[in-house]
Amino acid sequence: MGIKPTYVKTLSAALVKEYPERFSRDFEENKHAVAELASIGSKKVRNRVAGSVTRRFNARRKAK
Repeated sequence: MGIKPTYVKTLSAALVKEYPERFSRDFEENKHAVAELASIGSKKVRNRVAGSVTRRFNARRKAK
């Protein structure tokens, strides 16, 4: 059973919207922040959400 991309995207969007100050362009920092803010039991899902958050921040930086 795989991880649904829509679940990862919606969860990362919700976390960024609610806690924008907790995230940055660094994956390692985002990984720890996701672990603190969301109750995710799987390391793989946590890393996917942290990666999605990191991509959002990196894309936002390039767009400016």
